[in-house]
Amino acid sequence: MTREQLTKLRERPQARVLVVGGGINGVATFRYLAMQGIDVALVERGDYCQGASGASSHMIHGGIRYLENGEFRLVHESVQERNSLLEIAPHYVKPLQTTIPIFSTFSGILSAPMRFLTHKSGKPTERGAALIKAGLIMYDVFAGVGGRNTPWHNFKSGKAARRDLPALRDDVKYTATYFDASVHNPERLTLDVLQEGLKASPLARASNYVELAGVESGTAKLRDVLTGEAFDFDADVIINATGAWVDLTNKELGRETRWTGGTKGSHIVLDHPELLAATGGREIFFEHEDGRIVLIYPMLGRVLVGTTDLEHNMNEPAVCTDEEVDYFFELVHHVFPGIKVSEEQIVYKFSGVRPLPNHDDTAPGFVSRDYQVKETRLTDKTTMLSLIGGKWTTFRALSENLGGKALEFLGEREVASTAGVAIGGGKNYPKNEGELAAWFAAREHLAGRERLRVLLERYGTGADSVLDQLDDDQLLENSSELSVQEITYMAANEQVGRLIDVFIRRTNLAFRGLVSKDLVTEVAQNLAGPMGWDKSQTQTEIDHSLSVLAEGHGVTLV
Repeated sequence: MTREQLTKLRERPQARVLVVGGGINGVATFRYLAMQGIDVALVERGDYCQGASGASSHMIHGGIRYLENGEFRLVHESVQERNSLLEIAPHYVKPLQTTIPIFSTFSGILSAPMRFLTHKSGKPTERGAALIKAGLIMYDVFAGVGGRNTPWHNFKSGKAARRDLPALRDDVKYTATYFDASVHNPERLTLDVLQEGLKASPLARASNYVELAGVESGTAKLRDVLTGEAFDFDADVIINATGAWVDLTNKELGRETRWTGGTKGSHIVLDHPELLAATGGREIFFEHEDGRIVLIYPMLGRVLVGTTDLEHNMNEPAVCTDEEVDYFFELVHHVFPGIKVSEEQIVYKFSGVRPLPNHDDTAPGFVSRDYQVKETRLTDKTTMLSLIGGKWTTFRALSENLGGKALEFLGEREVASTAGVAIGGGKNYPKNEGELAAWFAAREHLAGRERLRVLLERYGTGADSVLDQLDDDQLLENSSELSVQEITYMAANEQVGRLIDVFIRRTNLAFRGLVSKDLVTEVAQNLAGPMGWDKSQTQTEIDHSLSVLAEGHGVTLV
Protein backbone atom coordinates (compact mmCIF):
# COMPACT_ATOMS: atom_id res chain seq x y z
CA MET A 1 0.00 0.00 0.00
CA THR A 2 1.40 3.38 -1.01
CA ARG A 3 0.83 5.97 1.72
CA GLU A 4 2.94 8.86 0.55
CA GLN A 5 1.60 11.36 3.05
CA LEU A 6 2.24 9.07 6.01
CA THR A 7 5.78 8.50 4.76
CA LYS A 8 6.32 12.28 4.67
CA LEU A 9 5.12 12.58 8.27
CA ARG A 10 7.47 9.85 9.44
CA GLU A 11 10.47 11.17 7.48
CA ARG A 12 10.08 14.67 8.94
CA PRO A 13 8.31 14.19 12.29
CA GLN A 14 7.71 17.82 13.17
CA ALA A 15 5.60 20.79 12.11
CA ARG A 16 4.70 24.15 13.56
CA VAL A 17 1.04 23.11 13.73
CA LEU A 18 -0.47 19.63 14.04
CA VAL A 19 -4.20 19.42 13.33
CA VAL A 20 -5.90 16.39 14.87
CA GLY A 21 -9.19 15.53 13.20
CA GLY A 22 -10.05 15.14 9.51
CA GLY A 23 -13.62 16.38 9.51
CA ILE A 24 -14.51 19.46 7.50
CA ASN A 25 -13.43 21.95 10.19
CA GLY A 26 -10.05 20.34 10.79
CA VAL A 27 -9.39 19.96 7.08
CA ALA A 28 -10.45 23.57 6.36
CA THR A 29 -8.12 24.84 9.11
CA PHE A 30 -5.31 22.76 7.60
CA ARG A 31 -5.99 24.36 4.21
CA TYR A 32 -6.05 27.87 5.66
CA LEU A 33 -2.72 27.44 7.46
CA ALA A 34 -1.13 25.87 4.39
CA MET A 35 -2.19 28.92 2.38
CA GLN A 36 -0.27 31.07 4.88
CA GLY A 37 2.88 29.04 4.18
CA ILE A 38 2.82 27.51 7.66
CA ASP A 39 4.47 24.13 8.17
CA VAL A 40 1.25 22.25 9.03
CA ALA A 41 0.35 18.59 9.34
CA LEU A 42 -2.97 16.82 9.86
CA VAL A 43 -3.86 13.35 11.10
CA GLU A 44 -7.22 11.58 11.18
CA ARG A 45 -7.73 8.29 12.99
CA GLY A 46 -10.29 7.06 10.45
CA ASP A 47 -11.00 8.26 6.94
CA TYR A 48 -11.54 11.91 6.11
CA CYS A 49 -15.12 13.03 6.81
CA GLN A 50 -15.89 9.71 8.49
CA GLY A 51 -17.44 11.17 11.66
CA ALA A 52 -20.04 13.88 12.16
CA SER A 53 -19.04 15.72 8.96
CA GLY A 54 -20.15 12.75 6.88
CA ALA A 55 -23.27 12.10 8.96
CA SER A 56 -24.81 15.55 8.66
CA SER A 57 -28.19 16.46 7.19
CA HIS A 58 -26.30 17.47 4.03
CA MET A 59 -27.54 21.03 4.43
CA ILE A 60 -25.69 24.28 3.85
CA HIS A 61 -27.99 26.70 5.62
CA GLY A 62 -28.21 29.86 7.65
CA GLY A 63 -30.20 28.23 10.42
CA ILE A 64 -33.46 30.15 10.42
CA ARG A 65 -34.44 28.62 13.76
CA TYR A 66 -31.32 30.06 15.40
CA LEU A 67 -33.00 33.46 15.21
CA GLU A 68 -35.27 32.36 18.04
CA ASN A 69 -32.15 31.57 20.08
CA GLY A 70 -30.92 35.11 19.51
CA GLU A 71 -27.85 33.88 17.59
CA PHE A 72 -27.96 36.72 15.10
CA ARG A 73 -24.20 36.77 14.52
CA LEU A 74 -24.22 33.07 13.64
CA VAL A 75 -27.22 33.40 11.32
CA HIS A 76 -25.67 36.35 9.49
CA GLU A 77 -22.35 34.55 9.10
CA SER A 78 -24.09 31.35 8.03
CA VAL A 79 -26.22 32.85 5.25
CA GLN A 80 -23.22 34.77 3.94
CA GLU A 81 -21.13 31.59 3.94
CA ARG A 82 -23.99 29.71 2.29
CA ASN A 83 -24.03 32.29 -0.49
CA SER A 84 -20.26 32.00 -0.82
CA LEU A 85 -20.26 28.20 -1.04
CA LEU A 86 -22.80 28.34 -3.86
CA GLU A 87 -20.15 30.31 -5.76
CA ILE A 88 -16.89 28.63 -4.74
CA ALA A 89 -18.08 25.01 -4.53
CA PRO A 90 -20.91 24.79 -7.11
CA HIS A 91 -19.99 21.21 -8.03
CA TYR A 92 -21.25 19.93 -4.68
CA VAL A 93 -23.26 22.77 -3.11
CA LYS A 94 -26.60 23.33 -4.83
CA PRO A 95 -29.54 25.69 -4.18
CA LEU A 96 -32.25 23.99 -2.13
CA GLN A 97 -35.80 25.24 -2.37
CA THR A 98 -37.35 24.78 1.05
CA THR A 99 -41.03 24.82 1.98
CA ILE A 100 -42.51 25.10 5.48
CA PRO A 101 -46.08 23.78 5.81
CA ILE A 102 -48.01 26.00 8.26
CA PHE A 103 -51.20 25.04 10.07
CA SER A 104 -52.12 28.23 11.96
CA THR A 105 -51.84 31.99 11.70
CA PHE A 106 -50.76 33.33 15.09
CA SER A 107 -49.54 30.30 17.05
CA GLY A 108 -46.21 30.70 18.87
CA ILE A 109 -46.24 34.50 19.10
CA LEU A 110 -46.39 34.43 22.90
CA SER A 111 -44.18 31.39 23.52
CA ALA A 112 -41.37 32.37 21.12
CA PRO A 113 -40.18 35.36 23.21
CA MET A 114 -40.06 33.15 26.29
CA ARG A 115 -37.91 30.60 24.45
CA PHE A 116 -35.70 33.43 23.28
CA LEU A 117 -35.20 34.68 26.84
CA THR A 118 -34.80 31.35 28.64
CA HIS A 119 -33.57 28.91 25.96
CA LYS A 120 -35.85 26.32 27.54
CA SER A 121 -38.12 24.46 25.20
CA GLY A 122 -41.08 24.06 27.56
CA LYS A 123 -44.18 22.62 25.97
CA PRO A 124 -43.69 22.55 22.18
CA THR A 125 -45.84 25.08 20.36
CA GLU A 126 -46.06 25.20 16.61
CA ARG A 127 -45.04 28.36 14.78
CA GLY A 128 -47.84 30.15 13.00
CA ALA A 129 -47.69 32.12 9.75
CA ALA A 130 -47.10 35.49 11.45
CA LEU A 131 -44.06 34.28 13.38
CA ILE A 132 -42.58 32.43 10.39
CA LYS A 133 -43.15 35.44 8.14
CA ALA A 134 -41.25 37.69 10.56
CA GLY A 135 -38.40 35.19 10.76
CA LEU A 136 -38.11 34.84 6.99
CA ILE A 137 -38.01 38.61 6.47
CA MET A 138 -35.10 38.83 8.91
CA TYR A 139 -33.45 35.79 7.32
CA ASP A 140 -33.64 37.33 3.85
CA VAL A 141 -32.20 40.60 5.09
CA PHE A 142 -29.23 38.75 6.61
CA ALA A 143 -28.68 37.09 3.22
CA GLY A 144 -28.27 40.51 1.60
CA VAL A 145 -30.52 42.96 -0.18
CA GLY A 146 -28.44 43.27 -3.35
CA GLY A 147 -26.32 40.81 -5.33
CA ARG A 148 -28.25 37.80 -4.02
CA ASN A 149 -27.76 34.32 -5.47
CA THR A 150 -30.91 32.96 -3.82
CA PRO A 151 -34.49 34.26 -4.35
CA TRP A 152 -36.53 36.02 -1.67
CA HIS A 153 -39.07 33.96 0.24
CA ASN A 154 -42.75 33.76 -0.71
CA PHE A 155 -46.00 32.79 1.03
CA LYS A 156 -48.98 30.93 -0.35
CA SER A 157 -52.28 30.38 1.42
CA GLY A 158 -55.41 28.27 1.11
CA LYS A 159 -55.91 26.38 -2.13
CA ALA A 160 -52.75 27.83 -3.67
CA ALA A 161 -50.66 26.29 -0.90
CA ARG A 162 -52.25 22.86 -1.31
CA ARG A 163 -52.13 23.09 -5.11
CA ASP A 164 -48.38 23.72 -4.86
CA LEU A 165 -47.82 20.43 -3.00
CA PRO A 166 -51.03 18.39 -3.37
CA ALA A 167 -49.84 15.44 -1.27
CA LEU A 168 -49.58 17.62 1.87
CA ARG A 169 -52.14 17.36 4.65
CA ASP A 170 -55.53 18.88 3.90
CA ASP A 171 -55.37 21.21 6.91
CA VAL A 172 -52.32 23.12 5.66
CA LYS A 173 -53.30 26.80 5.75
CA TYR A 174 -50.13 28.30 4.30
CA THR A 175 -46.79 27.35 2.81
CA ALA A 176 -43.70 29.50 3.19
CA THR A 177 -40.97 28.87 0.64
CA TYR A 178 -37.40 30.13 0.76
CA PHE A 179 -33.98 29.00 -0.47
CA ASP A 180 -31.04 27.49 1.36
CA ALA A 181 -28.54 25.02 -0.06
CA SER A 182 -27.54 21.38 0.23
CA VAL A 183 -24.19 19.63 -0.13
CA HIS A 184 -24.72 16.56 -2.26
CA ASN A 185 -21.34 15.04 -1.56
CA PRO A 186 -19.92 16.28 1.78
CA GLU A 187 -17.22 13.61 1.81
CA ARG A 188 -15.83 14.61 -1.57
CA LEU A 189 -16.06 18.32 -0.75
CA THR A 190 -13.96 17.64 2.36
CA LEU A 191 -11.48 15.76 0.19
CA ASP A 192 -11.31 18.70 -2.24
CA VAL A 193 -10.57 21.11 0.61
CA LEU A 194 -7.83 18.75 1.82
CA GLN A 195 -6.27 18.50 -1.65
CA GLU A 196 -6.27 22.30 -1.92
CA GLY A 197 -4.34 22.46 1.34
CA LEU A 198 -1.77 19.95 0.14
CA LYS A 199 -1.29 21.90 -3.09
CA ALA A 200 -0.99 25.24 -1.28
CA SER A 201 2.35 24.50 0.35
CA PRO A 202 5.13 21.93 -0.08
CA LEU A 203 5.37 21.85 3.71
CA ALA A 204 1.77 20.68 4.18
CA ARG A 205 1.22 16.99 4.95
CA ALA A 206 -1.92 15.05 5.89
CA SER A 207 -2.65 11.39 6.49
CA ASN A 208 -5.79 9.48 7.35
CA TYR A 209 -5.78 6.33 9.51
CA VAL A 210 -3.29 7.90 11.92
CA GLU A 211 -4.36 8.62 15.50
CA LEU A 212 -3.04 10.77 18.32
CA ALA A 213 -2.31 8.30 21.10
CA GLY A 214 -0.92 10.74 23.67
CA VAL A 215 1.46 13.62 24.39
CA GLU A 216 4.64 13.47 26.50
CA SER A 217 6.58 16.65 27.27
CA GLY A 218 4.87 18.36 24.36
CA THR A 219 5.70 15.58 21.89
CA ALA A 220 2.73 13.94 20.19
CA LYS A 221 2.58 10.16 20.07
CA LEU A 222 1.10 9.12 16.72
CA ARG A 223 0.03 5.61 15.72
CA ASP A 224 -0.69 4.16 12.30
CA VAL A 225 -4.14 2.61 12.75
CA LEU A 226 -3.68 0.17 9.84
CA THR A 227 -0.31 -1.25 10.91
CA GLY A 228 -0.06 -0.40 14.60
CA GLU A 229 3.32 1.29 14.13
CA ALA A 230 3.91 4.32 16.38
CA PHE A 231 6.16 7.36 16.05
CA ASP A 232 6.78 10.69 17.77
CA PHE A 233 5.82 14.02 16.25
CA ASP A 234 6.70 17.51 17.50
CA ALA A 235 4.58 20.65 17.00
CA ASP A 236 4.36 24.09 18.57
CA VAL A 237 0.57 24.11 18.31
CA ILE A 238 -1.74 21.10 18.45
CA ILE A 239 -5.26 21.80 17.22
CA ASN A 240 -7.85 19.44 18.63
CA ALA A 241 -10.54 19.39 15.94
CA THR A 242 -12.01 16.01 16.82
CA GLY A 243 -15.56 17.35 17.10
CA ALA A 244 -17.74 15.63 19.66
CA TRP A 245 -14.67 13.62 20.76
CA VAL A 246 -12.79 16.70 22.01
CA ASP A 247 -13.11 15.75 25.69
CA LEU A 248 -12.14 12.13 25.04
CA THR A 249 -9.11 13.29 23.05
CA ASN A 250 -8.09 15.66 25.83
CA LYS A 251 -8.46 12.87 28.36
CA GLU A 252 -6.05 10.73 26.35
CA LEU A 253 -3.63 13.65 26.54
CA GLY A 254 -3.96 13.83 30.31
CA ARG A 255 -6.16 16.94 30.28
CA GLU A 256 -9.64 16.36 31.72
CA THR A 257 -12.25 18.69 30.20
CA ARG A 258 -16.05 18.88 30.06
CA TRP A 259 -16.47 21.20 27.13
CA THR A 260 -18.66 19.11 24.81
CA GLY A 261 -22.16 17.69 25.02
CA GLY A 262 -22.93 16.34 21.58
CA THR A 263 -26.34 15.06 20.56
CA LYS A 264 -27.01 12.24 18.14
CA GLY A 265 -28.71 12.96 14.83
CA SER A 266 -29.91 10.06 12.68
CA HIS A 267 -31.26 9.92 9.14
CA ILE A 268 -32.68 7.41 6.69
CA VAL A 269 -32.48 7.40 2.90
CA LEU A 270 -35.49 6.09 0.99
CA ASP A 271 -35.85 4.79 -2.54
CA HIS A 272 -39.48 5.92 -2.81
CA PRO A 273 -40.62 7.39 -6.16
CA GLU A 274 -44.03 8.44 -4.79
CA LEU A 275 -42.54 10.35 -1.87
CA LEU A 276 -39.89 11.81 -4.16
CA ALA A 277 -42.60 13.17 -6.43
CA ALA A 278 -44.60 14.47 -3.45
CA THR A 279 -41.73 16.73 -2.36
CA GLY A 280 -41.96 18.60 -5.64
CA GLY A 281 -38.16 18.74 -5.84
CA ARG A 282 -37.85 20.72 -2.62
CA GLU A 283 -37.09 20.22 1.03
CA ILE A 284 -40.06 20.03 3.39
CA PHE A 285 -38.91 21.62 6.64
CA PHE A 286 -40.97 22.01 9.82
CA GLU A 287 -41.06 21.57 13.57
CA HIS A 288 -42.77 18.40 14.73
CA GLU A 289 -45.19 18.20 17.65
CA ASP A 290 -42.33 17.23 20.01
CA GLY A 291 -40.34 20.35 19.10
CA ARG A 292 -37.79 18.61 16.90
CA ILE A 293 -36.84 20.10 13.56
CA VAL A 294 -37.74 17.80 10.70
CA LEU A 295 -36.61 17.65 7.11
CA ILE A 296 -37.75 15.56 4.16
CA TYR A 297 -36.03 16.27 0.89
CA PRO A 298 -34.92 14.82 -2.43
CA MET A 299 -31.25 14.08 -2.99
CA LEU A 300 -29.56 12.13 -5.77
CA GLY A 301 -32.80 10.44 -6.79
CA ARG A 302 -33.59 9.39 -3.22
CA VAL A 303 -35.41 11.00 -0.28
CA LEU A 304 -33.48 11.95 2.87
CA VAL A 305 -35.50 12.00 6.10
CA GLY A 306 -34.16 13.33 9.40
CA THR A 307 -33.30 14.17 12.03
CA THR A 308 -33.29 13.23 15.68
CA ASP A 309 -31.64 15.25 18.45
CA LEU A 310 -30.85 12.83 21.29
CA GLU A 311 -28.35 12.85 24.13
CA HIS A 312 -25.53 10.41 23.39
CA ASN A 313 -22.78 8.58 25.27
CA MET A 314 -19.58 9.28 23.33
CA ASN A 315 -18.15 5.92 24.38
CA GLU A 316 -20.80 4.18 22.29
CA PRO A 317 -21.08 4.08 18.47
CA ALA A 318 -23.79 6.25 16.97
CA VAL A 319 -26.27 4.17 14.99
CA CYS A 320 -29.81 4.74 13.77
CA THR A 321 -32.15 2.69 15.97
CA ASP A 322 -35.46 1.00 15.18
CA GLU A 323 -37.20 3.56 17.39
CA GLU A 324 -35.74 6.38 15.30
CA VAL A 325 -36.88 4.69 12.09
CA ASP A 326 -40.43 4.45 13.49
CA TYR A 327 -40.20 8.14 14.34
CA PHE A 328 -39.20 8.99 10.78
CA PHE A 329 -42.11 6.99 9.38
CA GLU A 330 -44.40 8.95 11.70
CA LEU A 331 -42.93 12.19 10.36
CA VAL A 332 -43.63 11.27 6.77
CA HIS A 333 -47.19 10.29 7.65
CA HIS A 334 -47.62 13.52 9.60
CA VAL A 335 -46.86 15.60 6.51
CA PHE A 336 -47.96 13.28 3.69
CA PRO A 337 -50.74 11.17 5.25
CA GLY A 338 -51.57 9.41 2.00
CA ILE A 339 -48.09 8.03 1.43
CA LYS A 340 -47.00 4.75 2.96
CA VAL A 341 -43.40 4.06 3.89
CA SER A 342 -41.89 0.68 4.78
CA GLU A 343 -38.57 -0.78 5.90
CA GLU A 344 -38.04 -2.28 2.44
CA GLN A 345 -37.75 1.22 0.98
CA ILE A 346 -34.82 2.19 3.23
CA VAL A 347 -31.56 1.91 1.29
CA TYR A 348 -29.24 3.53 3.83
CA LYS A 349 -29.17 4.74 7.43
CA PHE A 350 -26.63 6.96 9.09
CA SER A 351 -26.09 8.63 12.41
CA GLY A 352 -23.57 11.11 13.80
CA VAL A 353 -22.94 13.17 16.91
CA ARG A 354 -23.14 16.96 16.66
CA PRO A 355 -20.09 18.65 18.23
CA LEU A 356 -22.16 20.86 20.55
CA PRO A 357 -20.83 22.60 23.66
CA ASN A 358 -21.72 21.22 27.08
CA HIS A 359 -25.30 22.38 27.64
CA ASP A 360 -26.32 21.09 31.10
CA ASP A 361 -30.10 21.68 31.40
CA THR A 362 -30.57 23.54 28.13
CA ALA A 363 -32.79 21.61 25.72
CA PRO A 364 -30.71 20.12 22.85
CA GLY A 365 -32.55 22.11 20.21
CA PHE A 366 -31.59 25.37 21.93
CA VAL A 367 -27.89 24.62 22.36
CA SER A 368 -25.78 27.09 20.42
CA ARG A 369 -24.45 25.89 17.07
CA ASP A 370 -21.81 28.61 17.22
CA TYR A 371 -18.17 27.73 17.79
CA GLN A 372 -15.51 28.67 20.31
CA VAL A 373 -11.84 27.90 20.85
CA LYS A 374 -10.30 26.83 24.16
CA GLU A 375 -6.55 27.11 24.84
CA THR A 376 -4.56 24.69 26.99
CA ARG A 377 -0.82 25.04 27.60
CA LEU A 378 0.85 21.64 27.36
CA THR A 379 4.39 22.92 27.99
CA ASP A 380 6.13 26.29 27.93
CA LYS A 381 6.64 25.84 24.19
CA THR A 382 3.54 23.88 23.19
CA THR A 383 -0.10 24.87 23.31
CA MET A 384 -3.29 23.07 22.36
CA LEU A 385 -6.31 24.77 20.80
CA SER A 386 -9.56 22.82 21.17
CA LEU A 387 -12.43 23.59 18.81
CA ILE A 388 -15.85 23.42 20.47
CA GLY A 389 -18.95 23.41 18.28
CA GLY A 390 -19.13 24.53 14.68
CA LYS A 391 -21.33 23.56 11.76
CA TRP A 392 -20.84 22.55 8.14
CA THR A 393 -22.01 25.83 6.64
CA THR A 394 -19.43 28.00 8.39
CA PHE A 395 -16.34 25.83 7.92
CA ARG A 396 -14.49 28.41 5.83
CA ALA A 397 -15.05 31.31 8.24
CA LEU A 398 -14.37 29.04 11.22
CA SER A 399 -11.06 27.91 9.73
CA GLU A 400 -9.85 31.51 9.48
CA ASN A 401 -10.85 32.13 13.11
CA LEU A 402 -9.21 28.97 14.46
CA GLY A 403 -6.22 29.18 12.15
CA GLY A 404 -5.82 32.85 13.07
CA LYS A 405 -5.43 31.94 16.74
CA ALA A 406 -2.70 29.49 15.80
CA LEU A 407 -0.97 32.25 13.82
CA GLU A 408 -1.12 34.55 16.85
CA PHE A 409 0.60 31.98 19.03
CA LEU A 410 3.28 31.46 16.38
CA GLY A 411 3.80 35.19 15.93
CA GLU A 412 2.80 35.00 12.26
CA ARG A 413 0.40 37.08 10.16
CA GLU A 414 -2.19 36.15 7.58
CA VAL A 415 -0.89 36.48 4.03
CA ALA A 416 -3.85 34.99 2.11
CA SER A 417 -7.58 34.75 2.72
CA THR A 418 -9.77 31.84 1.69
CA ALA A 419 -12.67 34.22 0.94
CA GLY A 420 -13.89 33.78 -2.63
CA VAL A 421 -11.28 31.13 -3.46
CA ALA A 422 -12.81 28.35 -5.54
CA ILE A 423 -12.53 24.87 -4.04
CA GLY A 424 -11.24 21.94 -6.11
CA GLY A 425 -13.61 20.90 -8.87
CA GLY A 426 -15.63 24.07 -8.35
CA LYS A 427 -13.06 26.00 -10.38
CA ASN A 428 -14.49 26.98 -13.78
CA TYR A 429 -17.55 24.84 -13.14
CA PRO A 430 -20.28 25.33 -15.79
CA LYS A 431 -22.60 28.13 -14.66
CA ASN A 432 -25.54 27.49 -17.00
CA GLU A 433 -26.95 25.04 -19.52
CA GLY A 434 -24.90 26.55 -22.35
CA GLU A 435 -21.62 26.18 -20.51
CA LEU A 436 -22.60 22.66 -19.44
CA ALA A 437 -23.32 21.65 -23.04
CA ALA A 438 -19.97 23.09 -24.11
CA TRP A 439 -18.19 21.15 -21.34
CA PHE A 440 -19.69 17.88 -22.57
CA ALA A 441 -19.04 18.68 -26.22
CA ALA A 442 -15.35 19.38 -25.59
CA ARG A 443 -14.90 15.92 -24.04
CA GLU A 444 -17.23 13.72 -26.03
CA HIS A 445 -14.23 12.10 -27.75
CA LEU A 446 -12.99 10.88 -24.36
CA ALA A 447 -16.10 9.14 -23.01
CA GLY A 448 -19.84 8.74 -23.52
CA ARG A 449 -22.28 11.35 -22.27
CA GLU A 450 -23.48 9.31 -19.30
CA ARG A 451 -19.94 8.50 -18.18
CA LEU A 452 -19.01 12.18 -18.42
CA ARG A 453 -22.07 13.11 -16.38
CA VAL A 454 -21.08 10.71 -13.59
CA LEU A 455 -17.52 12.02 -13.53
CA LEU A 456 -18.60 15.67 -13.51
CA GLU A 457 -21.00 15.00 -10.64
CA ARG A 458 -18.34 13.10 -8.69
CA TYR A 459 -15.30 15.35 -9.29
CA GLY A 460 -16.59 18.64 -10.68
CA THR A 461 -14.10 20.03 -13.16
CA GLY A 462 -11.52 17.81 -11.47
CA ALA A 463 -12.97 15.18 -13.80
CA ASP A 464 -10.36 16.27 -16.34
CA SER A 465 -7.58 14.89 -14.16
CA VAL A 466 -9.44 11.60 -13.97
CA LEU A 467 -10.15 11.50 -17.70
CA ASP A 468 -6.43 11.91 -18.39
CA GLN A 469 -5.87 8.54 -16.74
CA LEU A 470 -8.87 6.63 -18.05
CA ASP A 471 -7.31 5.15 -21.16
CA ASP A 472 -9.57 2.34 -22.40
CA ASP A 473 -12.01 2.94 -19.53
CA GLN A 474 -13.70 -0.33 -18.56
CA LEU A 475 -16.82 -0.17 -16.41
CA LEU A 476 -17.18 -2.79 -13.72
CA GLU A 477 -19.58 -5.65 -14.29
CA ASN A 478 -21.60 -4.72 -11.22
CA SER A 479 -21.69 -0.92 -11.56
CA SER A 480 -22.41 1.48 -14.40
CA GLU A 481 -20.70 4.30 -12.47
CA LEU A 482 -17.28 2.94 -11.59
CA SER A 483 -14.45 1.56 -13.70
CA VAL A 484 -11.27 -0.43 -13.19
CA GLN A 485 -9.15 2.57 -14.15
CA GLU A 486 -11.03 4.94 -11.85
CA ILE A 487 -10.45 2.61 -8.90
CA THR A 488 -6.73 2.74 -9.70
CA TYR A 489 -6.93 6.54 -9.85
CA MET A 490 -8.59 6.72 -6.43
CA ALA A 491 -5.97 4.45 -4.88
CA ALA A 492 -3.14 6.56 -6.31
CA ASN A 493 -4.55 10.05 -5.72
CA GLU A 494 -7.20 10.04 -3.00
CA GLN A 495 -5.65 8.33 0.04
CA VAL A 496 -7.95 5.32 0.01
CA GLY A 497 -7.06 3.36 3.12
CA ARG A 498 -9.78 0.73 3.28
CA LEU A 499 -12.23 -0.79 0.84
CA ILE A 500 -15.25 0.79 2.55
CA ASP A 501 -13.85 4.25 1.74
CA VAL A 502 -14.74 3.72 -1.93
CA PHE A 503 -18.43 3.04 -1.31
CA ILE A 504 -19.15 5.68 1.33
CA ARG A 505 -16.65 8.52 0.89
CA ARG A 506 -15.06 8.36 -2.59
CA THR A 507 -18.43 7.70 -4.19
CA ASN A 508 -22.03 7.96 -2.95
CA LEU A 509 -22.97 4.47 -4.13
CA ALA A 510 -23.81 3.28 -0.60
CA PHE A 511 -25.92 6.37 0.13
CA ARG A 512 -28.06 5.63 -2.92
CA GLY A 513 -28.37 1.91 -2.23
CA LEU A 514 -26.29 0.89 -5.24
CA VAL A 515 -23.84 -1.45 -3.50
CA SER A 516 -24.23 -5.20 -3.89
CA LYS A 517 -22.16 -8.00 -2.43
CA ASP A 518 -20.84 -8.76 -5.92
CA LEU A 519 -19.78 -5.12 -6.32
CA VAL A 520 -17.95 -5.19 -2.98
CA THR A 521 -16.04 -8.27 -4.13
CA GLU A 522 -15.32 -6.86 -7.58
CA VAL A 523 -14.01 -3.54 -6.29
CA ALA A 524 -11.86 -5.35 -3.71
CA GLN A 525 -10.30 -7.53 -6.38
CA ASN A 526 -9.49 -4.52 -8.54
CA LEU A 527 -8.23 -2.47 -5.59
CA ALA A 528 -5.97 -5.26 -4.31
CA GLY A 529 -3.22 -4.63 -6.85
CA PRO A 530 -2.86 -0.85 -6.36
CA MET A 531 -3.17 -1.24 -2.57
CA GLY A 532 -0.75 -4.16 -2.32
CA TRP A 533 -3.27 -6.47 -0.62
CA ASP A 534 -2.72 -10.21 -0.70
CA LYS A 535 -5.62 -12.67 -0.88
CA SER A 536 -6.08 -12.76 2.89
CA GLN A 537 -6.06 -8.95 3.26
CA THR A 538 -8.49 -8.60 0.37
CA GLN A 539 -10.95 -10.93 2.07
CA THR A 540 -10.49 -9.04 5.34
CA GLU A 541 -11.43 -5.81 3.56
CA ILE A 542 -14.51 -7.44 2.01
CA ASP A 543 -15.65 -8.71 5.41
CA HIS A 544 -14.99 -5.31 7.01
CA SER A 545 -17.02 -3.47 4.35
CA LEU A 546 -19.97 -5.84 4.70
CA SER A 547 -19.82 -5.43 8.48
CA VAL A 548 -19.72 -1.61 8.36
CA LEU A 549 -22.62 -1.45 5.92
CA ALA A 550 -24.72 -3.85 8.01
CA GLU A 551 -23.94 -2.64 11.53
CA GLY A 552 -23.44 1.05 10.85
CA HIS A 553 -25.89 1.69 8.02
CA GLY A 554 -28.53 -1.02 8.11
CA VAL A 555 -27.49 -2.41 4.72
CA THR A 556 -27.28 -6.20 4.78
CA LEU A 557 -25.88 -7.65 1.56
CA VAL A 558 -26.35 -11.36 0.86
